[in-house]
Amino acid sequence: MKISDIISLGLWPESKKTTSQKGITQLEELGYNLFYIGKNADLYTCPGNDPKVLLVRSDRCSVFDIPLNLEIEGKGISQTAISNSGALFANKAGIKTAILNEKVDQSLEIAPRCQIMELCKPLEAEIEGDIVQFEFIFRNYLTGSLFEACQNGRDPYGLELSSDLPQWHKFENPIFTPTTKGVKDIPLNSLTVREKFPEIINSLENLFKEFSKFALDNGIIVVDTKFEVFVNSNDEWLLGDEVLTPESSRFISKSDFDVANYISMDKQILRDFGKADNWKEKAKTLKAGEKLDVVVPQEIKDKILNGYTTIQNNLGK
Repeated sequence: MKISDIISLGLWPESKKTTSQKGITQLEELGYNLFYIGKNADLYTCPGNDPKVLLVRSDRCSVFDIPLNLEIEGKGISQTAISNSGALFANKAGIKTAILNEKVDQSLEIAPRCQIMELCKPLEAEIEGDIVQFEFIFRNYLTGSLFEACQNGRDPYGLELSSDLPQWHKFENPIFTPTTKGVKDIPLNSLTVREKFPEIINSLENLFKEFSKFALDNGIIVVDTKFEVFVNSNDEWLLGDEVLTPESSRFISKSDFDVANYISMDKQILRDFGKADNWKEKAKTLKAGEKLDVVVPQEIKDKILNGYTTIQNNLGK
């Protein structure tokens, strides 16, 4: 299937820039053709006429939606393994993901970075007069931007949380804090979105609860997670490739959490480093297609990769 066919099916936005660059030779020779280079992964069309694509994860890194000249060797392979495990966990809970069981030739060196995905488009709906796409976020703990909002008397999701709640307060039941998906994520009223998608939200809430318990039993605290819901060519809803992974969730080892040492095991480590190094301000001078030149100590790279490896080993069961 060609990219023009994918666009005509409404499964790829015509406005999203594609590439004419050649991809990995072994894949191109097998009929997979590179059409999109992302911040962390590349997309190839697949041989045949079925609506699917090949995702190939790189070791590239990005934070704050800033492309970086940084690679962490082995991260792409670890990410792919965690993504496959997260998708399998969702499948066992009765929730479909875009990741297909079909595999590339496993003798290829690139195979551990590859996932064949069903083509789909983001779930959209009208909210307060606007057509929006969504990020469905569930939280076990009060922290980050939501804690700051509570402290300042703001209620971005209509949850009526008390301003007296301390940071890292554990909710008896996870709270649902949906946002729009875009350049800037805008908080949405929790009840309004629940009423719009009751079956989807209930299914995802149950999945989040089950996964949080599973992770806790295996030594990892799940602080929160983000689900991105898509619709396939049969108008069925499903999840993408980042399901219960460090790219969509915040994880802390239970041993650290129990002593109030809230060290993130995911890319929050890189965000924190980038915040201290003022990457957002530095990125303002970037031109289209440029990457921010950053220097990250090996110690930080090792910490990130060790976090991914621990998540993979503990939760990939």
